[in-house]
Amino acid sequence: MTPRVSWLALAAVLTLTACATTPPPPPPPVEAGAALPTWLDAALTDPSRPAADMARDVGRRPGETVLFAGIKPGMKVADLIPGAGYFTRIFSKAVGPRGRVYAYVPGEFAAQANRDPAVTVVTQDPAYANTRMIVDTMPRFSAPEKLDVVFTAQNYHDLHTTRMGPVDVPAFNRAVFRALKPGGLYVVIDHSAQKGSGLSAVNSFHRIDPAVVRREVEAAGFIFDGQGEFLREPKDRMNVSVVDKTIRGETDQFVYRFRKPGRARR
Repeated sequence: MTPRVSWLALAAVLTLTACATTPPPPPPPVEAGAALPTWLDAALTDPSRPAADMARDVGRRPGETVLFAGIKPGMKVADLIPGAGYFTRIFSKAVGPRGRVYAYVPGEFAAQANRDPAVTVVTQDPAYANTRMIVDTMPRFSAPEKLDVVFTAQNYHDLHTTRMGPVDVPAFNRAVFRALKPGGLYVVIDHSAQKGSGLSAVNSFHRIDPAVVRREVEAAGFIFDGQGEFLREPKDRMNVSVVDKTIRGETDQFVYRFRKPGRARR
């Protein structure tokens, strides 16, 4: 069944004024109710999507996610650390033929693999002809054109892991800032760590303290633009790994949206 949210309640989320110099009002609450806009419903019910991806929709809430991220037809979007392309496929159909989706694969991960990145299957599929894969290191993040949205889900904590380096995070966030249009959005979703835990859970539990993310992203010049509550899970005590069978797929996740100021230098 296609997830349903209140279109009227979320309309303000889609009104993104790239030239605004003051933050827009906080996003309205996500509610059950009216059908999704036609273009988004079509993206979620796209017959090219794997059945396994559709089965994950209940837990990942892609309808609410796309609307909260302000993604809409014609936009240029980066899906950062895309994995197998769960969101890459959805974004491709959401932005439509006049939009573009860049699946940015970390060179730090690619160098460790003995195979093509999993998202290659998506970017080489004619059904997703508006997608393109980029493989490069995280501090060198960029795209061939200015972006409307940079999005990353469940992977920001990896920037601090020993597996990825760790990465020069300030340089990376500044690169995201430069890649966005003035007024563009940077959306970060990740597994919550306990308050005050800092980076102590990034390697062991694959979680991160939301306060760390906000502090690091704002340090790059972004304005905090709101948070979504639709992926919160009060049953998650945040004291085990996200892949533990007792919590996998049911973790508490924070959804943060940041905005590049409208008069920021390009």
